[in-house]
Amino acid sequence: MDTLPSTLVDWLAPRQERFIAELAELCAIECPTSHKPGVDEAGAWVRRWATARGWELTIYPDAWAGDGLVATLRGTGRLRAMLVAHLDTVYPVGVAAERPLRREGDRLIGPGSADNKSGLLAGLYAAEALAALASDSFGVLSVVCGGDEETDSRASGAMLRSLAPAYDLALVLEAARENGDIVSARKGNGLFTLVVHGRAAHAGVEPEKGANAVLALAHKIVELQALNGRWPGVTVNVGVISGGSVPNAVPDQAEARVDVRVVRPEEMAPVEAAIRAIAAAEHVVGTRAEVRDGWGFPPMARTPAIQQLVELARGCARELGFSVNDAATGGVSYANLLAGAGLPVLDGLGPVGGLDHSPREYIDATSIVPRTALLALLVARANASQ
Repeated sequence: MDTLPSTLVDWLAPRQERFIAELAELCAIECPTSHKPGVDEAGAWVRRWATARGWELTIYPDAWAGDGLVATLRGTGRLRAMLVAHLDTVYPVGVAAERPLRREGDRLIGPGSADNKSGLLAGLYAAEALAALASDSFGVLSVVCGGDEETDSRASGAMLRSLAPAYDLALVLEAARENGDIVSARKGNGLFTLVVHGRAAHAGVEPEKGANAVLALAHKIVELQALNGRWPGVTVNVGVISGGSVPNAVPDQAEARVDVRVVRPEEMAPVEAAIRAIAAAEHVVGTRAEVRDGWGFPPMARTPAIQQLVELARGCARELGFSVNDAATGGVSYANLLAGAGLPVLDGLGPVGGLDHSPREYIDATSIVPRTALLALLVARANASQ
């Protein structure tokens, strides 16, 4: 009988209090994405942790975003896996000092506790456990940390895309859903900006000489919102509009910012074509529109390879004495970028948590050991299935 599941739990359980103490240290670091010194401080904390264990380190410096880093262990197995987390948070400087990690029953509440400090620690502890107990269960195991996930992932996205070809799979360490689900699919997103140009005129004296950009945009907004339902699961939301300057002038410019979410990569082209067709239509004579910006994160579609990982994770959970289900979500993460780069990927493999980006953000302390064991065992079972 394979004893690795129980051995992992026995190894992790006495380390839970150390995990919680280190979570408090990480949550105390002021590291919003825009504060590079703080994000780099969180990265330095990880580097010290990895260096103390003799792991290989590679740094990906960036002038604006927090530096990315990769901490790597080498075993005697076949699998090349990356465990992926991020160092940055959404909380402004000062929040970490005002709201240190605290415990209320089984909840550990603090800024970044779920998103993504506990997941980062779970990756470190899972890798440490496998190195100590089963170094034949992986060939290359890397904990990968980015510094700008909470914004556009410009720097960390480039790092992940450059790393992806050297790995067989990626396990992303966002918190499990509040009900314990892991994440097997994420919508892709885009932010499109429609800018309408018209012609200004005096609204009282000679309005006929104008071309009302706001009116043209209003027509386009109705047509954009009507795209909802054309493709299953695709959502289009006109979230911000602006236009004109004073009430007594025919407005010569108006703008709308449009959030778009798609389920499958093949939907991106037709959705964008529909948006551009709406922009190109002359709803008001004398106006014209242009489309700016575009797609950000590609979809993480539930491919057959991802479904196989889901089944493997379910089997690992059963070995550990609990059950796990998978879910699809509309939010984006590093999993979108890695799926777009062609890697099989699962997400939500950190401890169970929720209320991200709020004063009550938390993780469930009772989930630390079982979910970290699940992560480690999933690596080992994926190696065995190679």
